[in-house]
Amino acid sequence: MVAGFGWGALAILFGYLALFGWGNTVSGQAADKPVWLFHRATGRDRLAATGFCAAFGLAFFGPLIWLVLPRLHKIDPFWTEGQVAVLGIIGMFIASVGAMVAFAAQMSMGASWRVGVSEDAIGELVDGGLYQFSRNPTFVGQFVLLTGIALAIPAIPTFMARLLFLWSAKTQVRSEEASLQLALGLEYQRYAASVPRWIGLRRRGIPKDAQALH
Repeated sequence: MVAGFGWGALAILFGYLALFGWGNTVSGQAADKPVWLFHRATGRDRLAATGFCAAFGLAFFGPLIWLVLPRLHKIDPFWTEGQVAVLGIIGMFIASVGAMVAFAAQMSMGASWRVGVSEDAIGELVDGGLYQFSRNPTFVGQFVLLTGIALAIPAIPTFMARLLFLWSAKTQVRSEEASLQLALGLEYQRYAASVPRWIGLRRRGIPKDAQALH
């Protein structure tokens, strides 16, 4: 079974995905061009795009499949049968925080928001708000969201979702950084030298000709 807090966490995930889709529409209208670029991905970027979709699919549908097919959750060493209420409470809270961070970061990108990587679709650099503490706050929020789901509904699919998402994010970020550096040059180099890739305090006193990406 899935306890009430587990269902609540799934509702948060569903709500976030709905807002994510709505945000894509709003950003596309602001940019006057499509922002969904996964279909252009090739090589490892295509694998990353597939990994993102699979990660959220596992997190949402995995527990439901486990309920429909009891033989699967009975051999799952992580499945708690909803008996650990404290995990559900903590997981639901963490999922809520992650969803809010991810959506806020997405919307603050405005017309610069993109889903995927394409060198001919680079928007203006956004370095305010949450982007003062992370170059990728949407990914950070999404990972926190999936972590909350895994705590609220411990199961092989929800844990696999986190790992798959993490690999996909790391893969795509490398491609994004290369494209941004090529398109924005020194402006992005300075930003990347002062703001952590994932999360942390903004570094001060970075030389103007900083070249390294951290």
